[in-house]
Amino acid sequence: MAKDTLTIKDNRTGQEYELPIWEGTIKAIDLRQIKTGPEDFGLMTYDPAFMNTASTKSEITYLDGDNGILRYRGYPIEQLAEKCTYLEVAYLILYGELPNQDQLAQWVHEITHHTIIHENIKHFMQNFRYDAHPMGMFIATVAALSTFYPEANQINDTNVRTIQIQRLIAKVPTIAAFSYRHSRGLPFIYPDNNLSYPGNFLSMMFKMMEQNYEPNPVLERALDVLFILHADHEQNCSTSAMRSIGSSKVDPYSAMAGAAAALYGPLHGGANEAVLRMLGQIGDVKNIPGFIEKVKQGEGRLMGFGHRVYKNYDPRAKIIKQVAEDVFKVTGRNDLLDIALELEQIALSDEYFIQRKLYPNVDFYSGIIYQAMGLPVAFFPVMFAIPRTVGWLAQWQEMLLDDEQKIARPRQVYLGEDKRDFQPMAKRK
Repeated sequence: MAKDTLTIKDNRTGQEYELPIWEGTIKAIDLRQIKTGPEDFGLMTYDPAFMNTASTKSEITYLDGDNGILRYRGYPIEQLAEKCTYLEVAYLILYGELPNQDQLAQWVHEITHHTIIHENIKHFMQNFRYDAHPMGMFIATVAALSTFYPEANQINDTNVRTIQIQRLIAKVPTIAAFSYRHSRGLPFIYPDNNLSYPGNFLSMMFKMMEQNYEPNPVLERALDVLFILHADHEQNCSTSAMRSIGSSKVDPYSAMAGAAAALYGPLHGGANEAVLRMLGQIGDVKNIPGFIEKVKQGEGRLMGFGHRVYKNYDPRAKIIKQVAEDVFKVTGRNDLLDIALELEQIALSDEYFIQRKLYPNVDFYSGIIYQAMGLPVAFFPVMFAIPRTVGWLAQWQEMLLDDEQKIARPRQVYLGEDKRDFQPMAKRK
C-alpha cells in the first residue's frame, strides 16, 4: 500500500531518509536531518521569491491558477461579486461565514461609525506637499494612526484586535479620499453615515457644493464589485509583507503600512497603470497588429496579460470586463476600451499567446474603469489598498492565531568571503 511519504537518498553519504508528505508538502525543517557529518548544518531549500514554498496554512482564499478559480472561504468569486456587497464579503473573509441579517446590520453600523478620523490626522495630511503622491500619503497616514490608538499593540486581546480591524476598514476610504482631495487642492469632505460604504467613498471624493451628495448607483455598484474582487488574493507580495511584519507582534497599523508599501510597487499595485500607458501608446485600434508583432519579437510587453499564479483566464477579469461596459454607459465610452477589447480578442486567438498561457488579468480593465470615473493614474494603488485592507487584516489575524507561526526569519546561502584579518589603512589596496 502506498504511503504518504517521500524517500530521499543522499548520494553524498548513501543514506536514505523518509519524510512525511502533508497536503502536497514536506516540512523544510525535516530536511535538516540530512547531513554529511556532525559539523554539517543540514540541508535547506533555496527558493528565491518563494516560487514553490508554502510559508503558511490558511482557510481564507483558495486559488487554482491552472483552472482560473478564485474562492473566498469556499464561495466562488463570481457568486460573491454578483450577489453581495463589499461589507458582506469583508465579514465573510474575516469571520469565515456570510453574515445573517442581524449580523450584517451590526457589522455595517460598526464600520459606518468608525469612518471619522481624528482632526490631528487631518492636519497631518494637510502638511504634505500639494503634489505628494496619494499612495505615499496613504502609507504614512495609516502608520500614523498607531500613535492615536496606543492600545492597538495589545494584539493578543480579541476585543482590542476587533476594534482595530473595524477602525482600519472604516477609515481607509476616508484617508484615501482625503489624499485625493489634498492632491487636487480641494477641501476635505467628511464621511456621510447615511450612504453605503462605496457611496460614502464617492461622496468624500467628488462632493462639491451640493448639500446632499447622491452617488450614481451604477458607479456605486461598480465600486462594490471592484472592492470585492480585490479583497484578498492569497499569499501575494503585500499579504506576505503583512504576515511577515505582523509576526514581530507589532500593532496592525504599522504592519498594514508595510503591506501598503509593498503594494505601492509597480509590479504589484501599479500594474493597471502600466496597462493604461500601453493602451495610450497603441493609440488606435488599427495599430494593434503592429504592436502585437513587436511583442512577439521581444520589442515590447503585453501589459495586463499573464499572472504569476493564473495560467488561465483570471476569473476577476471576466467580471470586471462587464463592469467596464456598465460604467461606460454612465461616463461615456473611452477609446481605450475599444483598444483593450480588440487587443484582448486578437491576443486570445493568437497561438503565440495561447501557448504561453497569457490571458487577461484583473489589471487589464480596472485602470480603464478608474480613469473613466475621473481618477488620476497616481491614485490607482490607493484604490487597490482600500479593499485589500480586509484581506491583510484577516491574514494577519489568522497568522497570530496559528500556533506554528513564529517571527519570520528566512535562511540564506552565504557566498561571501571566508574569515579575513583586519588590515590597517596603510596596508589596504
